[in-house]
Amino acid sequence: LAPRVPLRRGGAPPPRAAAPTARPALHPGGGSAPGGPHAESGVELPAASVYDRRGKAIGVTDLQGRLPELAKDAFPLTLRYVGFADRVMEYWERGDTVFMSEDVSELPELLVEERSRKLLHILAYIREYSTLSTYTDTVLLFREKMVDYMLRPDDKVKFRDWSTPRILASRSYYRFGNSEGLDSVSDESQHHFSWSDWLGIPSAIPLPHSLWHRATGRDTVRGRVSAAERWERDDDMVRVEVDVLADTLSRKWVPNLRAFLRSGLDFELFKVNLDYMGVTGDSVTPADMAGYSYRIESKGRGRNMFRFNRFDEQFFVTTEATVYILDKEYILPKEAKQWEKRNFDTDAIGICEPPGAPALSAPTRSLIARVDALNKEEVRLDAVPDARIGHKSDSRKNFQIGYRMLSILKQVTGIQGARARRNLRSNWREFRDNWNETKARRAERYGNPADSVGASPDAAGAAEERRGAEQPGEGVTGEGETGASDSGN
Repeated sequence: LAPRVPLRRGGAPPPRAAAPTARPALHPGGGSAPGGPHAESGVELPAASVYDRRGKAIGVTDLQGRLPELAKDAFPLTLRYVGFADRVMEYWERGDTVFMSEDVSELPELLVEERSRKLLHILAYIREYSTLSTYTDTVLLFREKMVDYMLRPDDKVKFRDWSTPRILASRSYYRFGNSEGLDSVSDESQHHFSWSDWLGIPSAIPLPHSLWHRATGRDTVRGRVSAAERWERDDDMVRVEVDVLADTLSRKWVPNLRAFLRSGLDFELFKVNLDYMGVTGDSVTPADMAGYSYRIESKGRGRNMFRFNRFDEQFFVTTEATVYILDKEYILPKEAKQWEKRNFDTDAIGICEPPGAPALSAPTRSLIARVDALNKEEVRLDAVPDARIGHKSDSRKNFQIGYRMLSILKQVTGIQGARARRNLRSNWREFRDNWNETKARRAERYGNPADSVGASPDAAGAAEERRGAEQPGEGVTGEGETGASDSGN
C-alpha cells in the first residue's frame, strides 16, 4: 500500500526535487509522509477526489490533505478538485507533493425559474393619434396610456389571458372642429372610435426558411397583389413590416381584428411594424417583443356613431399608434389572478414615458395645454341638457310593483321595442325638418344655398348665432372654444 500523505496549508510551495531517472518503487504497508495534492499557491486541498485507473472513485483526501490508502494496481491515479484541472499520477513516491493548476471557466448567464412560472406579464406604454371625421366635422384624439398583457404559453395553463392591451392608466385630449373653423377641446368624448384597443401581441410566428440559422439577412413574403411581409434580421434583432390587406394569411398578425376584416368593413390602409429582440430560435415569440407600431385607415368603424353624423353620411376613422414595451416577466398563476382582479392601487399607476419616445409636436403640446386649462365644473353647470336624450324621472315609479310588472310585460310583448323604434323615426323626422328649415333660412338670407350643403345643423346655427340672430350657443367663448361639448353635435 502507498503511504498516507499529509497536506500543508499556507506558505509558498516547497522547491521541487529533481525528477528521478527511474520510477521509484511504491512502499508497501501503511504509514504517512508529508505531501499530497496542493494548489500552486501552496494551500492544501482537502476532500480532493481520487479515481483509479478504471475511473472508479476510490476515496478522497482527508482534512489535512493526505491521500487515502491505495492499492498498487490502482495506478495511474486521477486527482480532481472543483476549480482545478485534473491531475494524473503515474506513480507515487514517499513525501511527494502534487501541485494542481486552477481551471476557471466563465459560464454564460443563466436564468433559473420555477416550473410553475408559465404566464408572461408585459407592461407597455402606448402613444396614439386618432381621428374621426365626416366631410364637415372632425374629432382629433391624442392619448397616452399604460397597458398590460397576460399571455399563456399553451392551452394547458388554465387561465383566461388577454393579448390585447388592457388599460391601467390613460390621459386623453380631444379637439372637435367643424367646417367653419370653430373648435372645442375636452378630455372626454361620447364616441369611442380608436382602433388601438384592438391590436395586441401576436402569438409565436416562424421565421422564413431563408433566415433560419443565419445571423443577418432579409426576405420578402409576397401576397396576392403586393408584398405582404418584409423580414429583416440582424443577429438577435428581427423587424417585420406587415401589410395586412395584401393577403388573408397576414391576418395572423392581428387575430383580434379578423371579424372586422371578414365582415366587409372597408379598410383603406392597414400596416403593422413589429420589432423583436433576443431572437435565438426559428420563430419570433411574445417574449422577444420589443415594441410595435401601426397605421389604420377605414371607412366606418363597424358600428354607427349616433349623434355624430347624419344617418346616411359616411365617416372615416384613422389611428396611428406606437407601443413601447417597458417590462416583461414570468409570474405565478396566483400572482396573475391578482393582476386580473386589479388588486392594486390604480390611482398610483402613472404614465411612464419611455426614454426612446420622441418629443411631442408643437400642435400636440398646444392641445394638451388647452385641455389642462379647462374648468370642467363651470362648463358642466352652463350646459343645457338635451331633452331628447334624458329627462327628469320619478325614481319612486321604478320601485312600485305595478310599474315594474307593466315594464316587464312591455318587454316580453315587444311593445317597448316598438315604441323605441317609433320614437327613433320621429326624432329623425324632426331632425331633418329642422335641418331643412335651417338651410332654407340660410339660402333666403345669403342667397347661396351651396354654402349650407354638408354643414351640420349646429354648425349652421352657430353661424347665425355669431351674426347676432340668436342667443350665444352653449359653452362657446370668444375664442370659439368650448369646454367639454362637441361642436359637431
